[in-house]
Amino acid sequence: MNYDEHVLFSAKSVDCCSTHLIDGDGTMNVVGLEKFMKEVKLSECGLSYAIVSIMGPQSSGKSTLLNHLFHTNFQEMDAFKGRSQTTKGIWMARCTGIEPCTVVMDLEGTDGRERGEDDTAFEKQSALFALAVSDIVLINMWCHDIGREHAANKPLLKTVFQVMTRLFSPRKTTMIFVIRDKTRTPLENLEPVLREDIQKIWDSVPKPEAHKETPLSAFFNIEVVALSSFEEKEDQFKEQAANLRNRFQQSIAPGGLAGDRQGVVPASGFSFSAEQIWKVIKENRDLDLPAHKVMVATVRCEEIANEKYSAFSKNKDWCEVEDAVQSQLVPDFGNKISLMLDTCFVGYDDEAAFFEEGVRSAKRKQLKEKLLLLVEPAYQSTLQHMRSETLEKFVKAFEDALNKGQGFQVASRDCTVSAMKLFDEQCKGAIIKQADWDTSKIRAKVAQDIDSHISDVRTSKLSDLTTLYESNLKNALHGPVEALLEGAADDTWSAIRKLLRSETKTSLSKFSKALAGFEMDEDAKNNLISRLESYATEAVEGKAKEEAGKVLHNMKERFTTIFNHDNDLMPRTWTGKEDIRAINKAARTSALKLLSVLAAIRLEDYADKIQTVLIQALAEPSVAADKSSNLQNPLATSKWEKIPDSKTLITPVQCKTLWNQFQKETEYAVSQAITAQKANKQNSSWLPPPWAILALFVLGFDEFMTLLRNPLYVLFIFVGFLLFKALWVQLGIAAEFQNGMLAGLFSISTRLLPAIMNILRKLAELGNRRN
Repeated sequence: MNYDEHVLFSAKSVDCCSTHLIDGDGTMNVVGLEKFMKEVKLSECGLSYAIVSIMGPQSSGKSTLLNHLFHTNFQEMDAFKGRSQTTKGIWMARCTGIEPCTVVMDLEGTDGRERGEDDTAFEKQSALFALAVSDIVLINMWCHDIGREHAANKPLLKTVFQVMTRLFSPRKTTMIFVIRDKTRTPLENLEPVLREDIQKIWDSVPKPEAHKETPLSAFFNIEVVALSSFEEKEDQFKEQAANLRNRFQQSIAPGGLAGDRQGVVPASGFSFSAEQIWKVIKENRDLDLPAHKVMVATVRCEEIANEKYSAFSKNKDWCEVEDAVQSQLVPDFGNKISLMLDTCFVGYDDEAAFFEEGVRSAKRKQLKEKLLLLVEPAYQSTLQHMRSETLEKFVKAFEDALNKGQGFQVASRDCTVSAMKLFDEQCKGAIIKQADWDTSKIRAKVAQDIDSHISDVRTSKLSDLTTLYESNLKNALHGPVEALLEGAADDTWSAIRKLLRSETKTSLSKFSKALAGFEMDEDAKNNLISRLESYATEAVEGKAKEEAGKVLHNMKERFTTIFNHDNDLMPRTWTGKEDIRAINKAARTSALKLLSVLAAIRLEDYADKIQTVLIQALAEPSVAADKSSNLQNPLATSKWEKIPDSKTLITPVQCKTLWNQFQKETEYAVSQAITAQKANKQNSSWLPPPWAILALFVLGFDEFMTLLRNPLYVLFIFVGFLLFKALWVQLGIAAEFQNGMLAGLFSISTRLLPAIMNILRKLAELGNRRN
């Protein structure tokens, strides 16, 4: 090799990334293998890669051949230092300039003196490893060994064929026999002899029962090439090596060297696969390649699935959605999550595409289950937000519809349809296409929420409506009923019954129309109407009971009003002309009528005689005594004739008790009136009797004549009369003496002096004005 060729070869071999895969002690360099895969980017190749290995006797030029075929930089033997072991264990490197990516493994030579007795064990292990992972195996052999019974390559071939029996279902491998240092004998003559030797070795190797009749071609594609001596014919060797190198281009394509290979492990699983294969081989266990392929696929697919799950769970977009969905409804939730899941599954499918289909699908299913389990809480939260939002919108729309005067049932039906339609549309936006989740349960809950709200509103509206009409009825009845009961006329209860029927009929008609919007069934509607009708009756009865509770007070008020006021309702002045006995009887009779009216509730015409009984027994006791001399006292009972107990407000016995108390409390007013009448009579006779006046005239005739003869006396008398008249008017002497002579004198005595001083002051002021 001249200098220029050496520089070119060195430049090409820089990228081969040579790595010691298994050392001489049989320890695999796992870290180095991982580093090698990253450097050559093998994991990205999928199934588009090839593994080539070379076997052969020690110092047969294997490394030299690989360096020239694939531009690698494996260490070569120095011929000047003698033949010795150069490659220990197994080395691997990337084939520079070969497409697709091709990795070559340089195995330690067989039959070396350095290993001694351990040679056979490691030889079998390395051969089995190479056959298990390689698509193409180069068998390096000397030309002079062809046709020889004890050739150096025969132990190697026996080893290869023997380990093949340990592969339960081995992958089909292309085996290229590279004849080194070929002689002048044409390859056409050497190849049949070599194939015959190979077949003999195959037939002689013990095989499992399942493969006793299996031909060699089922396991191997046999190729034979011949190369000139590198030392004697270097240029020719290089040319032949270059030609052979070209055959490794696109080696896995149909028609290529490994075009019919089987059971290929995806490139991303090569590191784990190689590690596990070597572990099984070292433990001297049979290598079940199909099972191993499944195992590799299981491990790698699970690793890929875990990586995708971890990446998804840490994905920024997912984390934002997961946080946001806790407090609010995320728009377009379903499409966002579906897109994230699609991205995750596509990534998994791309990386796991070349692994065993059953394992790949199973792990994908597990990944899907885990991811759906991860996103399901967010999905459920979204549904809950939709549920709440749907209910809120329904409540508002329903309230607006009712406020606009729309019928309750129509509004509830229209708003329900609209709300459920909105919810269904939102559900479509929340559906995760990778999940087959049923929304019927949450939809049923939304419908239940709406029905529950409608029921609550219906109950509330009906309650408010009932309360309104009850209040209206109460207002319409209480005032008039109270006035009628206080009036205590003969037709009081007849008027109350008429009023009750009229107001109830009006209210029930309006109430029935108001209920029409609820589209209630007749039983429920009639029940509400019946309740309102009963309320009207209860309102009247309640008012009657209320008035009956204060009947004594009302009787006294009624007595006072009639006794102390005339027919024109003017305050009565006891002048002495009034018939107090008649007035008292009329007032007491009126009060007794009030008692008879409030003694029982008569919303039905019972044709009772309560008023007659009370008047005869209480207002006319002497007449009642004569009639009842031979009969039982009509008030000595707790029941009214023809009146049910439930309608009795004041029993006959209670009426008698109340009347006795009423008489005691009104006697004072009557006695006061009698006293006032007597006083008034006395006050109206303050002038002397006529005989006294006649006596004064007879006895004072002389004095009267004296006054007539002297006009000055008359003037003095006239002035005195004027002063006396002024005092009379100012002091109101006539009014003062109405309360009695003694009281009048006492009142006038206290006011006489101030009145005289006041008159003198006014006369002085009048004189000053004239001056």
